[in-house]
Amino acid sequence: MGGAMLVYGDPKRGERADTLCEAIAARLREVDGRPPGLERHAALVGIFIKAGELVQGLSDFEFETLGADELSAGREKAGVLLLDLARLVAQSWSSGFSGHLALPDRIWALLQDLRASRPLSIKEGEGYAFYALYPECYMEAARRSGLGANTVVIGLRSIGTSLSAAVAAAIGAAAPVTLRPVGHPFRREIHVGPVLSQRLLQDRTADFVIVDEGPGLSGSSLGSVADWLEEHGVSEHRIHFFPGHGGELGPQASEDHCKRWAERPRHVVELDELVFGAHRPHRLAAWVSELVGPLGQPLQEISGGGWRSVLACSRHSWPPADPRFERRKFLAHASGGTWLVKFAGLGDIGQRKFEKARLLAKAGFTPPVAGLCHGFLVQKWVTAAPLAPSDFHGAEFIEHLGRYLTFRARRLPQPATRGATMAMLYEMAIANTEEALGEAVATRLKSRLSDGHDLPMVPVDTDNRLHPWEWLAGDDGFLKADALDHSAGHDLVGPQDIAWDIAGATIEFDLSPDEAAALRAIVSDGCSRAVDAKLQEILELFYLTFQLGLWSFATCGAAAEEVKRLDSLVARYRELLLRRLEEGAGQVRSRRDSLP
Repeated sequence: MGGAMLVYGDPKRGERADTLCEAIAARLREVDGRPPGLERHAALVGIFIKAGELVQGLSDFEFETLGADELSAGREKAGVLLLDLARLVAQSWSSGFSGHLALPDRIWALLQDLRASRPLSIKEGEGYAFYALYPECYMEAARRSGLGANTVVIGLRSIGTSLSAAVAAAIGAAAPVTLRPVGHPFRREIHVGPVLSQRLLQDRTADFVIVDEGPGLSGSSLGSVADWLEEHGVSEHRIHFFPGHGGELGPQASEDHCKRWAERPRHVVELDELVFGAHRPHRLAAWVSELVGPLGQPLQEISGGGWRSVLACSRHSWPPADPRFERRKFLAHASGGTWLVKFAGLGDIGQRKFEKARLLAKAGFTPPVAGLCHGFLVQKWVTAAPLAPSDFHGAEFIEHLGRYLTFRARRLPQPATRGATMAMLYEMAIANTEEALGEAVATRLKSRLSDGHDLPMVPVDTDNRLHPWEWLAGDDGFLKADALDHSAGHDLVGPQDIAWDIAGATIEFDLSPDEAAALRAIVSDGCSRAVDAKLQEILELFYLTFQLGLWSFATCGAAAEEVKRLDSLVARYRELLLRRLEEGAGQVRSRRDSLP
């Protein structure tokens, strides 16, 4: 189950080239005045990532205009800018974050030349946001590769834009070329203009490296570039890959791509090797100890559902987990207590979550925050028992939940990207229902949703993760765990009207109509606008169908013990969806029966 369900999203944000150039220049001036250390290095990586977004946006703008990737003066200048910044990151990393940063003079002229008043579509790198993929990993892999300075470096947009610059900087190569794979996700292809094609193929002795995150289900993006190179006379022995992990291609990969993947060099240095090595300035434990004091033991890995082993409950009572959507996380044991060290994101991504965490903690909704160390957020680990089912129905909890949702709607900054529209949620709901429950039930759902398309929505930074196991009873009241990631996750929902969270709470806590109305009233009063009960009703159906797809997907490849938990959760969402559809049909019949 889950093959045809809609779960994943692909959010983008709009930016202007001139605004991005100004922001990069301002940050460079600021970081140039900082003292050496990890904070300066992390800020420099953030600038590098933002410059990668600028180059990606400019390149995609030209690609959309021409229908192909082609050389241009603007793209060449953008590539040089990004390579200069990659060299600064490499210098900072290799020096152990010490020494003076020597900013090349031409950086300022390049930024000035790229300041066009041009709208760009920017896609944040998933590896930087979710999967703890560090540019420094690619630099280390490149240094060990033995590749020479005449290597042709090709990055795949989006994230491959900056990752390829990291590789080029490490081996002393020229600025990389970036390409945009297009087409079906499992059968990507590239379109290369004649001038760029000639440039790529001019050195018949050069090696080629293809740089991207992944591979995912098929690896067809990486494979499409290798296909093109071989079709244009490049020997397969000159092709190298720089992927995001050392694993194999996914189950949707073609036989030819699998054969090539097994035979060609793959240059990978993963996070564990990068930040758990012997060199102290690069060790994650050293970064954390600067915030919380000396650690009494090595960092304790609790990723991939491992966090459940340290909960105050038996294994029999463990909640379900889906490692695909989990961030890397560890426990740090210091004399002052235990701390959660969780990947929050590099650059602006991590900084936004850090600021959000501080706001929520200061308001008493989440545990205290110690700081952010190059992508990892350090937050107090609270050992507390999960709430009992009856706790969620108490007036005290509903009041607290209402204040929490109000705070998110009114006090958290506006999200950087937009969430799914009503039309997208509708498409997801019908597809997931038809896959899980059949065409007849999907038809009934269409009828229920027929009058909800034009309801107004006010997107805010919703929680999107109100499941019962995410709540703790602390010494000073209720605390929310995992409150930072899910409105900007890898799924399709994204930021929504605060009614989405009210709908989620109603489903997750099985609130009665009166309890849901009380929660809605608290949030409406706090937000100074009425939360539409009809909108909440529609969003409850969307929420159920999304959760049905999300957790159905999670069963694929899960261990037998985990599948039992997941199946139980999926069955609950399925039953609740059917019940709501039946209740809705009953209400329609009652209205019809009352007609004269």
